[in-house]
Amino acid sequence: MKKLISLLLAMLMVLSLGTVAFAEPGDQADGKLTIWCWDQTFNIAAMEKAKEMYQEEHPDVEIDVQEVLWEDVESRIIASNGDTSTLPDITLIQDNAFQKEVINYPEVFYDMTDTYDFTDFGEAKVAYSVVDGHNYGIPFDAGTVVAAWRTDYLEEAGYTVDDLTDIDMDRFLEIARDVKEKTGMPMLSGQAGAVDTVMILLQSCGGSLFNEDGTVNMKDNEKLKAVVDVYNTMVAEGLFIEVNSWDEYIGTLSNQSVVGTFTGCWILSTIMSLSDQAGLWAVTNMPAMSGVEDATNYSNNGGSSWAIINNKDIDLALDFMQMYRNVDFYDAILPTTSAIACYTPAKEGSNYTAPSDFFNGDAIFAKIVEFGALVPANNTGAYYYDARDALGTAITNVLNGGDIDSELATAEDTVNFTMGF
Repeated sequence: MKKLISLLLAMLMVLSLGTVAFAEPGDQADGKLTIWCWDQTFNIAAMEKAKEMYQEEHPDVEIDVQEVLWEDVESRIIASNGDTSTLPDITLIQDNAFQKEVINYPEVFYDMTDTYDFTDFGEAKVAYSVVDGHNYGIPFDAGTVVAAWRTDYLEEAGYTVDDLTDIDMDRFLEIARDVKEKTGMPMLSGQAGAVDTVMILLQSCGGSLFNEDGTVNMKDNEKLKAVVDVYNTMVAEGLFIEVNSWDEYIGTLSNQSVVGTFTGCWILSTIMSLSDQAGLWAVTNMPAMSGVEDATNYSNNGGSSWAIINNKDIDLALDFMQMYRNVDFYDAILPTTSAIACYTPAKEGSNYTAPSDFFNGDAIFAKIVEFGALVPANNTGAYYYDARDALGTAITNVLNGGDIDSELATAEDTVNFTMGF
């Protein structure tokens, strides 16, 4: 009898342990949310506003927004080894790293394909956090590319911003050469081996450094070759000046030594801080690659999205994150954070449609949201930053006289070695 009782107790313990091991997320919901993100004046300020607005309707919900740098978010995900109890309920993830994180740690991220409405978010922005057709991220800050030009320099050369709107790269190069001849000013600037510019041009025509199956796509990538060739041409002809650091790049805008820039819309906060240049800038779309399949005037550079962790309060986290489908929320955070929505209906908000005094009355924020909806999607994969680094080396070698085909082949071999092929 004692043996039978002992056996039954042992079986009950096994069953109990099995129940704990296979508990579904949400079984221990405590009505609290912990959120990780970085940047006090941008992401954190926006999330604090979301918290404030949500708690107006849900005063009993406790929400703890914690400042955690991206590098620390990533290292803690790695250190968790799949134990989500050490992680928050919601965290911000850099867009270009999102697929890598999900691929490497699938058990950490909640699949919200069927539980969150991604309607009205830009296709390209959503694609950053899609793995195998499943959605793992809620889009937030836009990295939508804008072209910002000094209207006074254009006017001196006989052009207006309309002449740089909806144009292709061949026409852009014609204008850039003419402007430089008449004003002595290069059109663009960037850090040496400016991978950002090349990646912007590549995504504008739906290109990527990887195939859909995750294999590297560099040496036989005709879109990439065309983009590197254009970049090489701009630098060789002095239409694009390379500098050594980010501060020097910003300096080219502040000290008025270039006509403009095309990069992520976050650059506008820097430009608008140059109060002595108010009224001298205009915003439009970027030039499209000439003769390249699927070329558009739209791209993206940077940004991040929110992940829900497979943790205790998934239902609460999903409900709270409806704030990121709220036009009033985006309208409220724009003036204080300059965080531009990826949610297309936000363009109807009063702060989005308001004319900008700095940009001569143009409603630039509504325009940027419209641009964002037109950006082609691309595939980042798990080795995105490795591929970027290899591409940067290839670009530098091409600028120093290297052959594009051989340099891209070497870059692909480098990434394949990193991937273990």
